[in-house]
Amino acid sequence: MDRRKELKQQYKQMKTEGGVYQIKNTKNQKVLVIATPNLKTMIGRKVELRGGGHKNKQLQEDWNTFGEEAFVFEVLEVLEEKEEGFFDKADELKKLEKKWLEKLQPFGEHGYNKISKREQAK
Repeated sequence: MDRRKELKQQYKQMKTEGGVYQIKNTKNQKVLVIATPNLKTMIGRKVELRGGGHKNKQLQEDWNTFGEEAFVFEVLEVLEEKEEGFFDKADELKKLEKKWLEKLQPFGEHGYNKISKREQAK
């Protein structure tokens, strides 16, 4: 097997870790809390911000204003996957994200997250 195919196969077999991370603005302390099935996607968010194409416009504006050096990407919690029984990864990620949203309250002047319509109705 050639080296490229071998590396591709190894990549496919790598276990991905899901979890919750934050993008923190160290100048104004605002954060964006994100749950993801693959924590490696943090790299993609940084690329989006560098390219000016992040979907969170407020975060993108602050990135453009303060610069990349004003932001840190931090894993808040890694999802522990259960080996036994039924495990709904998507549902568990939602619960984990909700926990961190409640803890950090990254809304309004404290963050870049938006309050969902469901949460507003409560």
